[in-house]
Amino acid sequence: MDRSFVIAQISDLHLDGSGRLLATIEALGAALRERMAGLADIPDRILLITGDLVDDPTPRALDEALAVIASFRQTGLFTDIQAIAGNHDVKRTSQRAGRHDVYDYLHLPRTSKSIYYRQAGLDLVLLDSNRASLTTLARGNIDETTYHAMVADSARLSIELAGSMGSAGRADYAEPGENLVRVLALHHHPLPQATGEGKRFLGVPDEPLMYLAAPATFLEAATSLNVDLVLHGHRHVEGLTRYSIPDPRATRSAGDETFWRTIYVLSCPSSTGQAGDDAGFNIIRFGPMSAGHDVEYGFAIARYSRPRNNGGFHLLDSNLPDGVIRLPAGRDYARDPAVQVAIEIASFATLKRDQVAGLVRRLLMRRAFYADGGADWTSALYVYLVTSQALADLQGKLGRSGRKHDVEALAATAGLLRRLIAHSAGALGIDPFQFDELVARRLVSREDVRREWPAEPCAGTDLNAQRGLFLRDLNEQVKALGLDLGLGGEAPPQTPP
Repeated sequence: MDRSFVIAQISDLHLDGSGRLLATIEALGAALRERMAGLADIPDRILLITGDLVDDPTPRALDEALAVIASFRQTGLFTDIQAIAGNHDVKRTSQRAGRHDVYDYLHLPRTSKSIYYRQAGLDLVLLDSNRASLTTLARGNIDETTYHAMVADSARLSIELAGSMGSAGRADYAEPGENLVRVLALHHHPLPQATGEGKRFLGVPDEPLMYLAAPATFLEAATSLNVDLVLHGHRHVEGLTRYSIPDPRATRSAGDETFWRTIYVLSCPSSTGQAGDDAGFNIIRFGPMSAGHDVEYGFAIARYSRPRNNGGFHLLDSNLPDGVIRLPAGRDYARDPAVQVAIEIASFATLKRDQVAGLVRRLLMRRAFYADGGADWTSALYVYLVTSQALADLQGKLGRSGRKHDVEALAATAGLLRRLIAHSAGALGIDPFQFDELVARRLVSREDVRREWPAEPCAGTDLNAQRGLFLRDLNEQVKALGLDLGLGGEAPPQTPP
């Protein structure tokens, strides 16, 4: 199963409760239905609204926004709908009378929120950027104290962004942070945009009033947290920018793309074409971009535009093949088989015996469990660790619903696997303190293990012979689960690492 998902991004609807935009919303909905028609087989299909749902948070406008969201939900196009607040959604100080709190009314995040889609490995981070935007300056509060407060708020977004990681949305299961595809959504653009330079506010260029007060701090934080893509609205213009920042953990640089951490920033116009601007929306699909043993993942972005709400939506990048922008993700997102199994274990309410046997088979039929010549001790240690953690999940779930014989067999299998872990750690010279810390990690990153323990095995006894004995003992134990996998012998064809 590949790690695909699709996000349909709309923005800046500016509903006012009068019903004047209902025909425009219907046209937008029809365009989304047409563009999403061929994507029904993708498990996670998310509609994302990046702010300014209403023009002013009056009761009528917010009720209209609720009705529009409900209409999108009823189409069945999307498996989830998420939204964040824009500056127009927030009550203005001078106009609080008769206004609702949009955060409570539409259930929008006041600071940050992380939603984890475990099948796709997507961590969607929603971040409220209203306090940190320079648009506050357009309200007449132009003084040094206000400006510095906004700079502090903008810098505080970094803390909120970090704090959203591992929140309630991921409580049921967490995989290595470096394995996640992390998409960040906020209303304001984090850095100045090259598009829309002709737009003006009160007779002056509006761009300096639009983006975050401390953009570089925010971008550095987003990049350090492995954010791959930032989605925003606010400016009512299209835009796509790539930023690359040196990876602080990189060990080499010359001509090596791994030296860079790349982040893409994608803007969405007003999807209802407000303020005389062209309407637009984006369809972002993530998935494998190549076939074969080494699968590469990336983003396929289709941008749609409707000039001045005249006619239908058309592909903005029609000069490209299929009108789609294809961007490499820049990292290896191929999910480890043990991680995939752990996700499936978390999805089961109860487990039957044949399901347990099938999951154990997938966990153990990997080259690290066979005598394949000279062992790569670092890779073997990683495989044993993530397999052990998945087996622990399986034990916990089976203990609540399984037969006593199967529970005991699984516990004995896990015990033998722990001996394999200790044996591999000893071969690499990992001391007891490091070993305890390593075992306590939740689904460690393969790259972290390779980075910390790249050494050859310590000299001494015949380590491979001892490893072979452990593997054959493990095979005898899994026979109690109805499996004879030939562990410790010759690896089956096409066994994953």
